[in-house]
Amino acid sequence: MKKSTWENIKEYLNIYWTMFIIGITTFGGGYAMVAIIERELGEKKKWIEPNELLDYIAIAQITPGIIAVNTATFVGRKMKGLGGAIAATLGVITPSLIIIIIIAAILTNFYDNVYVMHAFAGIRVVVCALIINATIKFFKSTVVDWLTFIVFICVFVVAAFTNIETVFIVLAIIAISVILSVCQRKKKIPGLKVEYPEKNDGDSKADTSEISSVSSNNKNEEEDEKC
Repeated sequence: MKKSTWENIKEYLNIYWTMFIIGITTFGGGYAMVAIIERELGEKKKWIEPNELLDYIAIAQITPGIIAVNTATFVGRKMKGLGGAIAATLGVITPSLIIIIIIAAILTNFYDNVYVMHAFAGIRVVVCALIINATIKFFKSTVVDWLTFIVFICVFVVAAFTNIETVFIVLAIIAISVILSVCQRKKKIPGLKVEYPEKNDGDSKADTSEISSVSSNNKNEEEDEKC
């Protein structure tokens, strides 16, 4: 049944307000927002699955723009198409715009204030804790065998101790994953688990008997025609 215009508007407003709450209650943006997005959209709203969120974040890494905004756009697009993507994007950036305008107007006068400095120090600690929390959750759900563990260690070392851009690291891992998938088709690699439908012996025997019966019927028909 087709939804009315008012029902569609309510859904757009719901997406906007949900993203607005996420945007206004998150400090640090990006990775610090991941834990909030997972809780609000995955656990409470049931809009996305954990694996979907990981895919959105991976795509957001290699697309222009802020990770949190890109992720919100993908979620909105899934919920209500283009309109949902616009509503989600506007919802997640509106709090930042409002807060930045207010801070820009008053921060220059209070930046050297000792209380303001301590407040920013506390916020930095909270952001660090949120990022670690999101990292631990993603580690448990993605590093599931020795192969993914090796990939994790390699990417961590490259990202932490080199100046290579993140986008190139992600693209390299994508290429390696595709190559391994192709190799897996030819030779079974431990750690890559791809299930293929198996045929039971009973089914194969039944198929063989059906084929033999069909062939015998055809031979009988040919002999009748000759007679």
